[in-house]
Amino acid sequence: MSMIQFIAARLTKAVFVLIAILILNFCLIHAAPGDPAAVMAGEAGATDELFLQQLREQFGLDQPFHVQLWIYLSDVIQLDLGYSYRQQMPVADLILERLPATLLLTGAAFVISLLFGITAGVLSAANVGRWKDTLISILALIFYATPLFWVAIMAVLLFSVTLGWLPGFGYETVGSTYTGLRRALDIGAHLILPAVTLGLFFTAVYARMTRASMLEVSEMDFVKTARAKGLPRRTIQRRHILRNALLPIVTLAGLQAGQLVGGAVLTETVFAWPGIGRLMFEALAQRDYNLLLGIFFVSASMVILFNLVTDILYRVIDPRIAS
Repeated sequence: MSMIQFIAARLTKAVFVLIAILILNFCLIHAAPGDPAAVMAGEAGATDELFLQQLREQFGLDQPFHVQLWIYLSDVIQLDLGYSYRQQMPVADLILERLPATLLLTGAAFVISLLFGITAGVLSAANVGRWKDTLISILALIFYATPLFWVAIMAVLLFSVTLGWLPGFGYETVGSTYTGLRRALDIGAHLILPAVTLGLFFTAVYARMTRASMLEVSEMDFVKTARAKGLPRRTIQRRHILRNALLPIVTLAGLQAGQLVGGAVLTETVFAWPGIGRLMFEALAQRDYNLLLGIFFVSASMVILFNLVTDILYRVIDPRIAS
């Protein structure tokens, strides 16, 4: 199978998966308790049934379920994500406004976790059975098992409240008029705590995966042959063991990259980071169906996109994969 056929087959599968996800999300949201019209009426202090009926008619909530589903799918095909009746803005505009902040946060967390995780895993595998391996394994287990929100709160208390080294909340300094490099440095300072906090969990995952994969590869025949030829230890570690051990890590990284976008809800909420994770939390509390569906659509699309890129990279790294 050629690369073009490979990509075409993956794209076809991706389209069907995305449609299935859209239908499932729509069903789950409408099956959840709560009614957007009732929430809005309650906030307005109105309990009149006529007023509720008018709200449902205004937002199309009085239509049969299958009609609402068909209208939603038809709009999404045209890339129309609907209108947020709570924010009084098109859903697409709201998401595009918040998406850059989430991509910045998750991108930084992804780089941090990949860089430190692989480095720690290589160091652990190179010193298996020694104190370095034990220390890295213990730290990885701690970071893996510790709840993300607890780490976030402790980071704010220690580095922001107690030590005052870093800002604890927000995207940039409130009321600042910084521009250019000064603004970029200000945003970077606000980014450190949430990015490191979000990246710690995945750092632990990559460290454990890299260690296990390298130890498995190190027992293979071609590595033993390289040792028998008298090649330097570092050359064997880098060119023979690490390169072959990276295949499962590439797969895991592709899956994690998509999950980071949807998994930043807690981090963005604790650090008041203005991304789509926090926007999702607000939309859920307000029963803003259109906004929730729009965020789910974008998150699912990015997960599928990252998986597609991972499949292509996997095929490039290992051409033996034909399907």
